[in-house]
Amino acid sequence: MSVDYSKLQNGSDIRGVAIDAGDGKEVNLDYETTVRLTAGFAQWLSEKTGKDYGQLTISVGHDSRLTAEALKEAICDSLVPVGVKVFDCGLASTPAMFMSTIFEDYNCDGAIMITASHLPFNRNGFKYFSKDGGLDKKDISTIIKYAESCALMANIKTIAEPDAKAQKVDLIDTYAKHLSKKIIEEVDHPETYETPLAGLKIVVDAGNGAGGFYAEKILKPLGADVIGQFLEPDGNFPNHAPNPENKEAMESICAAVKEHSADFGIIFDTDVDRSSAVDKNGKEINRNAIVAMAAALIAKEHPGTTVVTDSITSDQLTVYLEQCLGLKHLRFKRGYRNVINKSVELNAEGIDSQLAIETSGHAAYKENYFLDDGAYLATKIVIKAAQMKLAGAGLEEILSSLEEPKEAIEKRFAIGREDFADYAEEVLEDLKRWCGDDEGKALGADLVEPNYEGVRINFVNEEVKGWCLLRKSLHDPQMPLNVEVTEGKCETILGYILEFLKAYDVE
Repeated sequence: MSVDYSKLQNGSDIRGVAIDAGDGKEVNLDYETTVRLTAGFAQWLSEKTGKDYGQLTISVGHDSRLTAEALKEAICDSLVPVGVKVFDCGLASTPAMFMSTIFEDYNCDGAIMITASHLPFNRNGFKYFSKDGGLDKKDISTIIKYAESCALMANIKTIAEPDAKAQKVDLIDTYAKHLSKKIIEEVDHPETYETPLAGLKIVVDAGNGAGGFYAEKILKPLGADVIGQFLEPDGNFPNHAPNPENKEAMESICAAVKEHSADFGIIFDTDVDRSSAVDKNGKEINRNAIVAMAAALIAKEHPGTTVVTDSITSDQLTVYLEQCLGLKHLRFKRGYRNVINKSVELNAEGIDSQLAIETSGHAAYKENYFLDDGAYLATKIVIKAAQMKLAGAGLEEILSSLEEPKEAIEKRFAIGREDFADYAEEVLEDLKRWCGDDEGKALGADLVEPNYEGVRINFVNEEVKGWCLLRKSLHDPQMPLNVEVTEGKCETILGYILEFLKAYDVE
C-alpha cells in the first residue's frame, strides 16, 4: 500500500482511517504504517534522550477503539526486536500514558497512546509523549520523515533476546490511586477521611470510551453514589459520540443528572484528555462555563494569574475571569497545543500563567505538568464539590456571576480554491480593511486588537450588539465563523459577513 504519511499528521497527533467503513475513505493506518511510524518515534526519542534503543523504555496504551489491539501489536513488533523495553498498559487514558513517564514505578522515556479522540469508529491514531510532555507539530513532522525512510527497521539489527516481549502492566490502576490520594488529602473530610465523597451522588458518562475507570476505581471506592452511563468500552460508540461538545452527549448527561437528582455530572471524551460537567439543575458546565469553572478552582491560590484560552471564548467570560475572579485573560489561538505552549511561554517570560484551556474541554494546569487531562480537571471539580457539600453549598454557586450570551452560533464556509490557506489569509486581510471602510463603520464594526487568530469584530448598532470571529481552519479548506450576541440576533451579524463574502470564492 502506498501511503502519503504527511496526510496522517493532524497538528500534533497522528490520525488516519483504520477500518474500511464503506464511506469511500481508504485505509491508510494499518500494520505496516504503524510499524514505520513507531520506528520513526523510536528514532526521534533516541536522538532526544541520547540513549540507544536498548536503553529506552516506552509505554503503549489505547482507548476502546476497535483496531486498538491490532495497532498495539504493530507497535510492539516495531520496538521489542530492537531492544526497547515496552510496557503494555492495555486500556488507558491519554493523560495516564504521559504519567507513565513521571511515575517512579514506570519511569518511561516515552509513551504512545492509540486513539483518535472523538472521531468516528473507523478512525484511529497516535499521540506521542516524552518526559517533556506531548510532542509538537514539528516533532510529528520529523517522525513522519523518519517513517518514510524507515531508518530504524533498515539499519538496526535485532538485538533483543529471542523470547523478548512487552511487559503487561496496570497503569490505569496506578493512575487512579494517584488521583484518589489527591481527593482524600485535599477534601480532608473531618468524619470520613478515607471515603470523602460519601453523600455525593455523581453521574459519570464515559461515552463507551476509556473513562469508565473514573467511576469504578476512583469515585465508588471513595464513597460516592455513582450513576454510570456508558462506562463499558465499546469502539462502536453505540449510544452517542464520545465528545463533551456533542449536543446529544450533553443532553443525555443533563437528563440523567435531573432524573437521578444527582449533585452533579462528569462527562469525558474517548481518551479522557477532555471533560465537562453538569450542575445539579441539569445545566451544562461546558465551553465558556468549563473554562470559568477551571479558572475558579485556582483563583484563590493564584490571584492575578493569566488564563490562556482559545480564540472563540466570549466577552462575558473575560468579564468573569477579570472582574469576578481577579485574574487575567489572554485569548489566543485554537488548538490545545497552541494554548498550552503559549501558557508555558508566558511562564518562561516571568508572567505567571497557571491554566491553559480550550472551550472544547482541554484543560492543562501548570501544577499538573501542563498536561491536558480531563480526569485531573474532573478531580479538581470533585474536590471542590465535596468541600462545598460540607459547607452546605453546590457547584452551581461558583458560576452564578458568569453571564451568558443571548445567542451563539457557528457556521463553516467552504473555500473553493486549492491554495485554500493562502486564499483564506487574503479574505481575512480584506475583512480587516472592511472594518475601517464606510460600509463597516456604518454597521458599527470595531476591529478587536490585539487578536491572535483570524479577524474578531465587535458590532454595536441599533439592530444588534455582539461579536464575530472569522478564521481559517487549522486543517481543512474551511473558514469557521463564530457569532455571539447580547442584544438582537446572531443572524444579523451573519448577514453582514455573508454580504462581505459574496465577492469571494467562499460559500
